[in-house]
Amino acid sequence: MPAPVVLVRLLAAMLATMLGIASPAAAQEPELIFKKSTVWKFLTPDHKLATYAIDDPKVAGVACHFTVPEKGGLSGLFGVAEELSNASLACRQIGPVSFRGSFSQGEEMFSERRSVFFKRMRIVRGCDTTRNVLVYLVYTDKLIEGSPENSTSTVPIMPWGEAPAPRCADYLDD
Repeated sequence: MPAPVVLVRLLAAMLATMLGIASPAAAQEPELIFKKSTVWKFLTPDHKLATYAIDDPKVAGVACHFTVPEKGGLSGLFGVAEELSNASLACRQIGPVSFRGSFSQGEEMFSERRSVFFKRMRIVRGCDTTRNVLVYLVYTDKLIEGSPENSTSTVPIMPWGEAPAPRCADYLDD
């Protein structure tokens, strides 16, 4: 590929990231549950841990909660801080499970920008077909070097009331 084409594509990706143009998986906004200050800052926002809830858009009856650090200080105040890659995740069955279509292993369920340039937090979903368990993974990727920080949560699909438990394997594209 010629160098000008590569440069144009890189600049377009950077512009989309800076403007916060979201992927379809980022269409749902997470619900803020609470924030807890971890470091006090004088005259600027504190560093915090923020806990959010989000429903799986393709699997009714499953919700995930994730906690991410949010930087304070001047860079946090103006929204230019590069957030840490740390994130924790817990997903649970909160009602009868029903699938709203098929999905593929490792499909993105949610995505959120974590810095002005290059970094996104992603939650992806998979299915352990042997055990009928949904597996969720949260990680932060970086365009240049990636990130090993991650957390996993599992949701065994159980009957709810009179509703039988569907098999996640029946809804896999793979």
